[in-house]
Amino acid sequence: MNPPVDTSRAELVKSAHRAIARGSRSFAAASRLFDPVTRARAWLLYAWCRTADDMTDGQAFGHGANEASDPMASHATLRALTIRALDTAEEVPLPFAALRQVVGETGLPRGLIEDHLAGFALDAAAWRPQDQDDLLRYCYHVAGSVGCMMAVVMGVDPDDADTLDRACDLGIAFQLANIARDLVADAQAGRCYLPAGWLARHSLAEEHIDCPANRAALAGLAGDLVSLAAPYRQSARIGAARLPVRSRLAVLAADAIYGAIGERVAALGPAAWDRRVQTGAAGKGILFARAMLRCLDQPRPAPRTGLWTRPRQSVAGSRNCP
Repeated sequence: MNPPVDTSRAELVKSAHRAIARGSRSFAAASRLFDPVTRARAWLLYAWCRTADDMTDGQAFGHGANEASDPMASHATLRALTIRALDTAEEVPLPFAALRQVVGETGLPRGLIEDHLAGFALDAAAWRPQDQDDLLRYCYHVAGSVGCMMAVVMGVDPDDADTLDRACDLGIAFQLANIARDLVADAQAGRCYLPAGWLARHSLAEEHIDCPANRAALAGLAGDLVSLAAPYRQSARIGAARLPVRSRLAVLAADAIYGAIGERVAALGPAAWDRRVQTGAAGKGILFARAMLRCLDQPRPAPRTGLWTRPRQSVAGSRNCP
């Protein structure tokens, strides 16, 4: 993590761009489609989210995750630096200064930031989901809340609950795809995001997830995750149609990329974890073209019936985090 320095906005944006380029090729590619102001703000928000994740997982730019030696201490530091960035003018490390900057420019609701921190608290406490509702709640904290924050960065009114719910839906879908792709890597790092009830149905113990003999059962579970994501992706497309055209295209491109990752994992079956599933440059080009075509369509309005819904106090609340 960078030391605290007095940094101009231009330097913060440059540092944030470096973070997204190293931490997520998919988000970096999709972010190029934003207008310049939205793009810079998205990078600023990403820089803080990336650092929060890295501090929790003992990794660098999303790579080399390990069980942190003292995860609760790391989370306490993360929370303290975030509060210092939001509540004081004191110097903070660059990613936290980036958060301060984007909050000042967009008025991001404090409750969404706190909800995102709560997801890292779950990881620090070695929390495990017991059922599907637990899984979706976790996906909200670590990714759906980011979808809501990104919607505000793109100009959505924080009081527009339905559009934020649909932005949350896209974050949930992204996280389900990530979980499917990283089932083995997470297990090797001491993490498991599959609900205990799902594991029991497949007669699979958490400690045996990374055993090659269990890949057929794992493929079934990955397929369940990808299927679960599908209606959330569809709901998110309805929300994306309400955005300015460049933001809409960026969101649909990101949906196409992460959707393709999940679909590829499901299609590969037991071979899905022989190597990490990715979309190459050529694949991204095709997906961007599909996103452009989808951007021209106006999806039919539909209610979010049956989908998990984030707590309403998250719209603008400031409740405490774990």
